[in-house]
Amino acid sequence: MNVLLFAIESPTIIILVVAAIFLLFGGSKLPQLAKALGQSKKAFKEGLDDSERDDKAKSDSRSKLDSVDDEALFEEARRRAQQMRADETKKIER
Repeated sequence: MNVLLFAIESPTIIILVVAAIFLLFGGSKLPQLAKALGQSKKAFKEGLDDSERDDKAKSDSRSKLDSVDDEALFEEARRRAQQMRADETKKIER
């Protein structure tokens, strides 16, 4: 937005733009429009902050997984699969 204002060199153009906005939206709608823009900006910033927190949490969890040995993961998967088969067998016997 600042770039747009610097691109407009003449104060007359700025006055014309403000007058056109006033005519399009009317005096009663301008405060509502400003409020909506402010809320949108706040929501956008909160979304960016949430995204940054999520990215950090993902990188932390990845670093934890990188320290685990692949063979240990396979062994844990085998153990869980064996436990699930045993549980299913118990259910069938009942």
